Amino acid sequence: QVQLVESGGGLVQAGGSLRLSCAASGRTFSTYAMGWFRQAPGKEREFVARITWSLGSTDYVNSVKGRFTISGDNAKNTVYLQMNSLKPEDTAIYYCAAQRWNWAPYDIWGQGTQVTVSS
Repeated sequence: QVQLVESGGGLVQAGGSLRLSCAASGRTFSTYAMGWFRQAPGKEREFVARITWSLGSTDYVNSVKGRFTISGDNAKNTVYLQMNSLKPEDTAIYYCAAQRWNWAPYDIWGQGTQVTVSS
């Protein structure tokens, strides 16, 4: 069974940086895009960033533009999220996910990694 495994979360002071990693365990698989989502306590899960392999493009939610950078390796099913200038409102559980076809939803998810930003 294919799974995604995140790592790199932790506790950091406001203004600091963290780098999240996500890799597939088990066999590799073809994906159209991979993304990062987050869920803060009491809030719904929200989209953070996406990398679309065939287009070579990246997309971000407005609140992280200029601070977060998504990158990765399609052949290895790995994706990273470099987070700089972190704010307390970035505190959440961060999930990576894979979208295998452009017409399908994200259907492979990781278990999440906690990011806590102290003020």
